[in-house]
Amino acid sequence: MRSSVAVLVIVVALVPAVAAPPGDPPASIAKFFRPPTELEKDFGPYRSPLLFDDGSPVRTPADWHKRRGELLAYWHGRMGAWPPLIERPKIEYGAKEKRDTVTQQRVKIETAPGRVVEDAYLLVPDGPGPFPAVVVVFYEADTAVGKGKGPLRDFAIQLARRGFVTLSVGGDPNTYYPTRETCRIQPLSFHAYEAANCYQLLASLPFVDATRIGITGHSYGGKWAMFAACLFDRFAAGAWSDPGIVFDEARSNVNYWEPWYLGFEPGKAQQRGRGIPNEKNPRTGPYKRMMDEKRDLHELHALMAPRPFLASGGAEDPIGRWKALNHSVAVNRVLGVENRVALTTRPAHDPSEESNAALYTFFEWALGPVRK
Repeated sequence: MRSSVAVLVIVVALVPAVAAPPGDPPASIAKFFRPPTELEKDFGPYRSPLLFDDGSPVRTPADWHKRRGELLAYWHGRMGAWPPLIERPKIEYGAKEKRDTVTQQRVKIETAPGRVVEDAYLLVPDGPGPFPAVVVVFYEADTAVGKGKGPLRDFAIQLARRGFVTLSVGGDPNTYYPTRETCRIQPLSFHAYEAANCYQLLASLPFVDATRIGITGHSYGGKWAMFAACLFDRFAAGAWSDPGIVFDEARSNVNYWEPWYLGFEPGKAQQRGRGIPNEKNPRTGPYKRMMDEKRDLHELHALMAPRPFLASGGAEDPIGRWKALNHSVAVNRVLGVENRVALTTRPAHDPSEESNAALYTFFEWALGPVRK
């Protein structure tokens, strides 16, 4: 018999209510949906998400929906259950400015019960809509609108100029909900919950198409965007810029072990020190238990199916990450779809003009049509 955890109900465990991508991806990015020939059948050391916890195989779409619920139950169980989503999050509008064909406005937004984020911008293209939209997440909101850490991280303004409503949201990774002393959700999962409420906010706006909302971010923002897109199935697409898409203790920046991501031990005043786990500074929290149980983030990627996603890889996510991504390709094939998983690569962690061009084209395809 399958484990009873498979029948636990998770709010977003079933078929996503999102728009389907319009056919095959455009020629300019089609190559990124195919692994190199030598990696096509390489699934690495990762256990297939197409196996139930009891080892029985997933053979049909109906099987997959049951398995998807099993995976969601595991990950939420380890990281902490989310509170109910906010049906219509509050928004307070502040200073407004016109930037060519885009109206940019400071906003304060409700992201969790009792929590208001003041570091946010709403960008709206000219025209009547309804528009596709993208949530952009990072340490602070200025970078994504072109006022912070480098022009190649300005995803929100660039996407807005291409016809997307964008919501740029900043967030400190050291955020413990409801307080550090009473924290019951791992910080990275809590930020994913906040992003889900950002979706709720955008979906409530009359000029946004609720079936065509995606999410993106770079580095820490990439981690945040990945967890949000995978755990909340109303996001129609996701693009994650070099977050480290699997656990990898050979790379210090793939640092899910830190207390501000997945290594927090609730109720302990003293948390582990910063750095790669070792004998003197061991793994802690859900991260330790996941590693002990040989779980990895390819299981989260699989939750995206059949929604499309792009891993915009750099130093932390090289071409070899296809070994993990091939598992998502296999899940999509069970569901009868292709061209849902893409990987671009670049040498450096920072985005490049080429990687950003692919990311913008990806969203134009996955969430289009957009204003030309």
